[in-house]
Amino acid sequence: MKRLESETIDYYNQEVVRMAVEKYGLSPMDAFRMFAESKTHEMLENADCGMTDFGAGAIFEIWECEKVTGDPKNSIYIRGE
Repeated sequence: MKRLESETIDYYNQEVVRMAVEKYGLSPMDAFRMFAESKTHEMLENADCGMTDFGAGAIFEIWECEKVTGDPKNSIYIRGE
């Protein structure tokens, strides 16, 4: 696995955490923990997955889809519908 650059991961972490805090009222630490432990984050860290083709809003939606369905690949962004 080729790991994504840490600066890029940090950018997505900050943006997704901010959106989770705003939408769900989570503490920043809880939001970060939930995102960092997700399959979405694992895919984001893997440069070969190409998740940086998506903006932070799409990554947030993919993470939300994972929270609901258990699989980030159920997101319309990944399915391509």
